Amino acid sequence: MKLKKWLTFGTGALALALAAHSAQAQTRGGTLRMIVQPEPPIIVTALNQQAPTQYVAGKIYQSLLTYTHDLKPKPGLADSWDISDDGLTYTFHLHKGVTWHDGKPFTAGDVVFSLSDMLPKTHARARVILNKYVASVTAKDDLTVEIKLKSPFPAFMLMFEPGFAPMMPKHIYAGTDYMKNPANQHPIGTGPFMFKEWKRGEYIKLVRNPHYWKEGMPYLDELIFNVIPDSASRAVAFEQGTVDVLRGGDIDNVDVKRLRALPNVDYTTKGWEMFSPQAYLIFNERKPPFDNAKVRQAVMTALNRQMVINNIFFGLGKLSTGPFVHTEMFYDPNVPPIKFDMKEAKKLIEESGIDPGDYTIRMLGFPYGATWQRLDEYTRQTLTQLGFNVNLESTDAGGWASRTGNFDFDLTTSYAYQYGDPALGVERLYISANIVKGSPFANVQGYKNPELDKVWAQAASAVDPKERQSLYSQIQTTLVKDMANGYLVDMEFPTLYRSNIHNLVTTAIGLNESFDNVYIDK
Repeated sequence: MKLKKWLTFGTGALALALAAHSAQAQTRGGTLRMIVQPEPPIIVTALNQQAPTQYVAGKIYQSLLTYTHDLKPKPGLADSWDISDDGLTYTFHLHKGVTWHDGKPFTAGDVVFSLSDMLPKTHARARVILNKYVASVTAKDDLTVEIKLKSPFPAFMLMFEPGFAPMMPKHIYAGTDYMKNPANQHPIGTGPFMFKEWKRGEYIKLVRNPHYWKEGMPYLDELIFNVIPDSASRAVAFEQGTVDVLRGGDIDNVDVKRLRALPNVDYTTKGWEMFSPQAYLIFNERKPPFDNAKVRQAVMTALNRQMVINNIFFGLGKLSTGPFVHTEMFYDPNVPPIKFDMKEAKKLIEESGIDPGDYTIRMLGFPYGATWQRLDEYTRQTLTQLGFNVNLESTDAGGWASRTGNFDFDLTTSYAYQYGDPALGVERLYISANIVKGSPFANVQGYKNPELDKVWAQAASAVDPKERQSLYSQIQTTLVKDMANGYLVDMEFPTLYRSNIHNLVTTAIGLNESFDNVYIDK
């Protein structure tokens, strides 16, 4: 079978030479102080994919690739790769000399274990792709992995970033209860930083990996992720210089303009190209009243989403028109719009045949800061205007993930990453096969449409971009008509950081990167 080479640069000798040259030019040492909020329940990405987990764990765990800002693949743990002409065989050539933090060698066996055993059982997003499309994963030798697909899947090359497909150590996890493995409390990866300490409620500390596989890297001595529950206190910490970086969501959007204007502060919205986050409402569609599409339509028609963008997100975002954000591949701008009209919303409630006063909605609060608290309060107010009784229930990040993943709610708010191609980041939220307990980023609303499931499958496997566009346009129109989720805001996340910090945002996964080439001018 003829193979076409996708990449030839990044091979071992060249990569090491570039790293050595780069190391001479950078300043070594120092501590980078950040914020992780809310405090994650765990920092093992294979077991939890919430945003705070990915942020911290991206420095510990790595994947085969990373991506440029325009979503082109570049080397990670794989130096190069080949793809067969029929699009069914992918061969990855791994970097030689990589070791886990405990000194054991990283080999093709770890890749096979990760993609064939652990991730299909523990990772909500990866599970869908690996179970549906991957026929086999084989170690051809210690540094060569061959992956055969059941059918063509054009999005496949976009899944090998550390949040989606983290490589996990076979010698640590094979044959164990993944959720109860002691290594979950002391993560072991291949990344440039190693787990040092987690003082609950205060900070997570990572330290330099002295045996990192890129010679001379990382440049920093340690990373500290501070736990600061209050958004106002997080803004003060940055203003006073006790933290160096603010990630999107760390502070209230109202504070962004003021902090951005401080001396020696840089600002960027780059680094979210892979994620393209969307804020949305999740209706539990298994029971009344949200099993009724007209009720879901009524709620969305009653929400003044432009007001939400202007006054709650302070302009950082665009109005969602449907399940695909405007930066997503195959986005269709011609989907019928969701218009704000309270009179029409009340008419839809009448047409639904329900009496809102018969229901007390258990609304599960989204514990990711003041912006989300205000959005939840506004949503509750809107439901009350429609005649519903509403109990807004508070919880922490772990509690929200558990309750949402186990369908223990009537309504909640969330945001999800769309991962460049809808087959990777959007499909998982709507197909019947992904109505599974355990993850808040599956089809937790319980939306079922068998005919649309077939269209999703056709669109994911289609090779012709025009055919994919036609199929995905059909999907978008149907999901808006059914109001399978409540599409709110195509989000924009800012990053603020000290001007003496370099190489902080260099790829499409931004602050979830490894930080191996980040350095601080003294």
